[in-house]
Amino acid sequence: MALSKAEVAMACVEPDPSTKDFIFQQTMFRIKDPKLSLDFYTRVLGMRLLKQMDFPAMSFSIYFMGFEKADDIPSDDVEKSKWLFSRRGCLELTHNWGTESDPEFKGYHNGNTDPRGFGHIGISVPDVDAACERFEKLGAKFIKKPNDGKMKGLAFVQDPDGYWIEILSPNNMITY
Repeated sequence: MALSKAEVAMACVEPDPSTKDFIFQQTMFRIKDPKLSLDFYTRVLGMRLLKQMDFPAMSFSIYFMGFEKADDIPSDDVEKSKWLFSRRGCLELTHNWGTESDPEFKGYHNGNTDPRGFGHIGISVPDVDAACERFEKLGAKFIKKPNDGKMKGLAFVQDPDGYWIEILSPNNMITY
């Protein structure tokens, strides 16, 4: 059963003033094949690679993705790092080297099968139907199309690793 408005009000407190400059900066997904994931997030979803960081001693790379203008990304690497970690809502794709060519590697758990946990990230678009038509033409795998199910006007697509991405429009969400 849902919490009552009173229960929610009692559970939530006003943020402490010392947290006024905190931001939600990133969510991290582990990925099997960076070529497939970078293609999906740039070509299909329209994100931009903001910064790549390689860690040879630990055999992994991270790719920070976001919806930023190319002209806003500093060219100096130190400034780019400072800028990157001040952005809101980035996606960190972490690739542990070798998973892309390991036939024994089964992939990562997306949280939407038992045991359930993590569910999805959400991308806001101006027009869900138009975005989904484009995604379909580009071969995106759908979990739910905009007019399927009880919740109309939103969709779910999967990335190459099976993570769910909700496609929504602020204009459609006012009824929920």
